[in-house]
Amino acid sequence: MEIDRLDRKILSILQHDARASLQEIGAAVGLSPSPCWARIKKMQEAGVIEGYTVRLNPQALGLGDTVLVMVTLDSHSDNTLEKFGEVLASIPEVVEAHLVSGEYDYLLRVVVKDTRDYERLLREKLYKIRGIRHSQSSFVLRTLKRADLPLGV
Repeated sequence: MEIDRLDRKILSILQHDARASLQEIGAAVGLSPSPCWARIKKMQEAGVIEGYTVRLNPQALGLGDTVLVMVTLDSHSDNTLEKFGEVLASIPEVVEAHLVSGEYDYLLRVVVKDTRDYERLLREKLYKIRGIRHSQSSFVLRTLKRADLPLGV
């Protein structure tokens, strides 16, 4: 699907506020609600828009610490990578998992209440995953930037 300037404007508005009405979006991009909805629907069907969500404040929910965990596996077979991904998907505290290049195989973003909660997660879940050769954890002290995708609008 080709994304034009109007589509990018619509995406920018939705990315900032997914609850914006068709009237609000249309007014902002110079379209009436009907063609605006047609463009949104087309982008949904093409997979450009994957879904709608709410951005939650982890601290307000008692999840005060974010930990970045770098993991190296013993094996890189398709089966090992698949099983590792399946186990990570079952751990709610792991909110992001990325297969990366470089010294480590994976970068995980984990949210926990505090250091004691992270220790529990390590003992009860992460250290029980077969095939982990090495891991390194870094606690996020402060998030300096959390942004939407750059759409060049």
